[in-house]
Amino acid sequence: MPRTTPSPRRVVFQFVVPVHVEVEDGIVVCVTIIDETPVRDPVVVEGDPAYLTDAVRAADEGQAWPSWQFGY
Repeated sequence: MPRTTPSPRRVVFQFVVPVHVEVEDGIVVCVTIIDETPVRDPVVVEGDPAYLTDAVRAADEGQAWPSWQFGY
């Protein structure tokens, strides 16, 4: 009997996090996303909603993540 690989469980979700936006002369120059925030009230964007609980648990495992910055 051939071995089959289970299909990946995929779910994409979104939730509100604090964001620091720097603006100079009317232009956004830097965005810092504070991603140490615990996941609260996630909303499924795509994928199987049945996997949401497991996905949130994996994303919010208490690991200290750095903030992400975009800009110069």
